[in-house]
Amino acid sequence: MMISSCRSHGHTVAVPLYHVYSLHFYLSGLRRPMPNAQSGLASVMNNGILPKHSSAVEEKFHRSSVSWTKPVSLPIPGVRTRRLRILVPNVGSLGQLRGARVRRSRGPILVCFACMALFLTVMVFSRNHSNRKWAENWPPSTADSSTLVFKREDLQRIWKWEIASGHFPSAQMIPKQVGLKTPPLNSALPHQSRSSRPSRNRFSTEEQDTETYGVGPKRVYLDIQSVYPNVAYPPRPVPGSVADMDIIMKHCNFSAGKYVRDCLEVLRIGGGLDNGRRLRRGNTDDWKYIYQELNSTELEYDITPDITPRTTPGQALGGDNTKLDPDAGLIKKRGAEWEPQVVLPPTLKHRPSAALKTPCDPENPRVYHMFWTGPFTDKPYLALLSFLFTQNTGIHLSKFPTDAPVCRPQFWMWINPGPAASVPNPSAQHDMFQQLKSSPWASPFLHPRFQDVIKFKLWNTTEQLDGVPEIKDEWRSFKTLFNSGGHVISVPAEKKDTSIAASSMSGNDTAAGTAKKGEEEDLLNRTGSKSSSSYDRLSVILSDMARFILCHRFGGIYLDADTIFLRDWEELWGWKGAFAYRWSRLEKYNTAVLRMHKGSALGTFLFRTALKNGLDFHPMTVSLYTADAFIEPLLLRLPDALFDSAWLNTENFQRDRPPQPYFTEFAEFFDTPAQNSAAPQALGFDGFFKGAYSYHFHNFWWKPFDPTRNWPDLGPTFKAGEDAARAALEEAKEPPIITTAKKEKEEAPRPASENEDTIENDKRDLDWSAVLKRTFEAYLRGERPNMYGEWLHW
Repeated sequence: MMISSCRSHGHTVAVPLYHVYSLHFYLSGLRRPMPNAQSGLASVMNNGILPKHSSAVEEKFHRSSVSWTKPVSLPIPGVRTRRLRILVPNVGSLGQLRGARVRRSRGPILVCFACMALFLTVMVFSRNHSNRKWAENWPPSTADSSTLVFKREDLQRIWKWEIASGHFPSAQMIPKQVGLKTPPLNSALPHQSRSSRPSRNRFSTEEQDTETYGVGPKRVYLDIQSVYPNVAYPPRPVPGSVADMDIIMKHCNFSAGKYVRDCLEVLRIGGGLDNGRRLRRGNTDDWKYIYQELNSTELEYDITPDITPRTTPGQALGGDNTKLDPDAGLIKKRGAEWEPQVVLPPTLKHRPSAALKTPCDPENPRVYHMFWTGPFTDKPYLALLSFLFTQNTGIHLSKFPTDAPVCRPQFWMWINPGPAASVPNPSAQHDMFQQLKSSPWASPFLHPRFQDVIKFKLWNTTEQLDGVPEIKDEWRSFKTLFNSGGHVISVPAEKKDTSIAASSMSGNDTAAGTAKKGEEEDLLNRTGSKSSSSYDRLSVILSDMARFILCHRFGGIYLDADTIFLRDWEELWGWKGAFAYRWSRLEKYNTAVLRMHKGSALGTFLFRTALKNGLDFHPMTVSLYTADAFIEPLLLRLPDALFDSAWLNTENFQRDRPPQPYFTEFAEFFDTPAQNSAAPQALGFDGFFKGAYSYHFHNFWWKPFDPTRNWPDLGPTFKAGEDAARAALEEAKEPPIITTAKKEKEEAPRPASENEDTIENDKRDLDWSAVLKRTFEAYLRGERPNMYGEWLHW
């Protein structure tokens, strides 16, 4: 059909009707079915809308607009307020296509489905499961809707105990579900004038979060910089300084869209680590996150402010408050009874560092804990080296002064002598030190120079569990202690000794002997992880529980053995709260770094809750414990940028602005890609996530840090261990059959050149792991200073 009502410069032009409609759609931006020729014009003219359909235009529309996928919203178990949105193939769109079209489009359709299949396959199998703990892929059990076993009254007592003891130095709010009616006095926050307090409608019928009222000493935020001429190395942190975690969260919180790269810059500048290299950035006062508390023996203000208690909705409306359920809104664990009234020790007293009689706070011991099972390797070796390289241990001094203003930290290395499920023998302590003395990786740390800062301790599971008052009378009722994320591994009863039968085995018993040998490598008998396929799962589960036991019994900070220190932790010790860090993009805990106080109310809550939930200490499960009880702020979830700066990048987040170095997977720490392999040697230790407190390389126990020099290289003082490690490596390389030529070669004297290291035998492009290992070793050899410019002299 033609239409002749389109005019241009007085001329009448005949234009196809569907062209007019197409032009109309193009100008209006609408994508609707085209009108047909008979009724379309009238509908457009009279109603202002577009009718259906012109077959030619409809075909064009369908060709260009059929969607092969459609969004589907699925409920998330345990999360009632959010739904998961995914894309699925749009099967309905296929039915709209005509048979002829399907035949003509069969090629593109098959290509589309092939691409989708390839994409899904890559997504499923491209994840390097060996990059992280085996347990990290296990989701926590969601069989129970809640893990809570404490009443509201006890939750309030736990909150009040922690705040009164100075363990909540934060302006975070107390969740409204806790039900506190009066803001608690907080001696860990500076005094808060009434005029600066946020306003609150005290007679509102709507429940609100509760703030704490600061009554503590004033804070002075420090501008930490190197001073000429000492600008080659950053200054040590000021003794007694404190990190303001509220400021760190402001600049580093992933949930608020903060980048790890920007967070590290704030940590560098605020901590004075950019020695002599500071560039003009405008006013960076907002980046000052380290402060000192003034010593005020007598407070100059009233610590009993007039604070009107908040009213409950029932009280505000004049209702009968006695009929209200005090635990309304709390969801108790299914099938469990409420805990009896919690028994807590007397509260502690918050004291600023300047008010202490000694540099060390007896209520806050500076002890790093680490747990290790199996033969001592280069992994705990490097963790200890990084501790000596960064922390203020004073080992560079011939004798540590008794009047030093520094609290000297200690490192307690806990050794589990056998498989996680075994029972130590009576001579385990003696045997442990004999093995440490014979190990080239461990023996250097038995030197008297380190005896005051590094201590090896025997782990005994029974003794440790009996040392926790909250569970000592009940933990034996469990058939197994190996519960991680709701996945329980049963351990059979210990079998009788079969050594006599084994010694009398005949030739016909070869198969039985082979089976026994294979059994030694099974799950129950592993001591350490030799590869990604033979992972020591029981030791991982045991370490999940051990970290909470050690912090609750002794206080301090626990670190996983795949952790490397990158700076002094002085200001972290000064912050009195408990913390772990964030599980990458998820708002869950990763307890690879865990700080808790000895005998705290938080610890009591965690152990009693875990006891009613199968003694499960997997970090995902601990996240449920704190969330269900509304006490997450008491165990602060710090940004992973502080301890695990590469994690978000390895999970494909923030790759548009990554930090330095840029790792797309954790394996690149050990095998740095060739295109990036100039950075480790050119930048060295200073170019490795500068500003972060530590680095977590997520397992890889079986990969050596320095393959071409896989021995402790600590100089003449520890030459015996080095020679033993080199000999073991050479023996492993030699074939088992000794030929006559080899025997003659061994008997002949070696040329002097064979006893020296040559550059030809070394790797040309060193990986990050090798550069860090050689840097720490150079400090212990006395060839370079540590990161703060302190030289070690033997």
